[in-house]
Amino acid sequence: MNSAVSSTPTLDTLTTAVVGVGGDGSITLINAAAEHLLGVSRRTVLGQALGHQATLHSLQARVATAQRSDTPIIAHELSLPRMGDAPLSVDVIFTPYKDGVLIELRPVEYARKVARDTQRSAQLAASREVVRGLAHEIKNPLGGIRGAAQLLQRELPPDLQDYTRVIMGEADRLQALVNKLLGPSRPPSLARVNIHEALEHVRLLNVVQHPQAHIQRDYDPSLPDVLADRDQLVQILLNVVGNAAEAGASLITLRTRALRQALIAGVRHRVALQAEVIDNGQGIPPEQIERIFFPLVTTKTTGTGLGLAITQQLVAAHGGVIECESRAGHTRFVVLLPL
Repeated sequence: MNSAVSSTPTLDTLTTAVVGVGGDGSITLINAAAEHLLGVSRRTVLGQALGHQATLHSLQARVATAQRSDTPIIAHELSLPRMGDAPLSVDVIFTPYKDGVLIELRPVEYARKVARDTQRSAQLAASREVVRGLAHEIKNPLGGIRGAAQLLQRELPPDLQDYTRVIMGEADRLQALVNKLLGPSRPPSLARVNIHEALEHVRLLNVVQHPQAHIQRDYDPSLPDVLADRDQLVQILLNVVGNAAEAGASLITLRTRALRQALIAGVRHRVALQAEVIDNGQGIPPEQIERIFFPLVTTKTTGTGLGLAITQQLVAAHGGVIECESRAGHTRFVVLLPL
């Protein structure tokens, strides 16, 4: 038992949840991924009988079978009960070792999420490349159009110069749009940033710009500073909060938490910052929820459809991810950044 427990720090680097059961049926080890998955504490379960654990007691028969076997036993889509929550669907491998069994648990939804995130990242990257290519093709002719309008203005009488001013104004507007299409112009300048200071800055700006939306705060004051570009972090949060207010939300909640064993872009992190923006606005239509981070996609009657695309790029440049879930009257954006 001691050797199993001493190996836990190594097991804590794994993304797979691992539970060790001794020959007497007691839990001899549990790694951090299993703690997070099962919602238990290592201190409370070590040494306890497997059958006394509400979530794991249904595995007893297979553990006993594995103890009598020389080869691993694989079980797919087992349903584990959870107190006050929906059952957990997992694929499980029971591997005999010494006089015990190692139980590896991988949520079925985990594999689906990894595949979904990988596919979405590839689609976003391809979409951005197409849009950037188009933006480059547009940028040079725009400069020529504006320059020609300036030259023409010098030759026209004053009563006709309004037309060239319109041409130059529209060229400048399109130039600004092209610059947005090309994405952030610089990489993040990283420093330690207090997430709550950034959120408070965004909150105060929103009070001025959207006074009809009430903002409530639910902060975890114990969170450490995050390594980020402060200006870009503010821009990320401002885009999301501004979208919520423009969607007709009367209540916006800003929430921060520490998320342990967080999966970010396919990589497991021991702890991550989870910043949430929750609103009671009209919601995002189901057919658009998977596309909202793509360039030129918008749910609003006005706008360029670039705000969330730029937000996603900024978050990705910080090694993080942004996710969204929505239904009528409830939209939740989650930004995850490694700590």
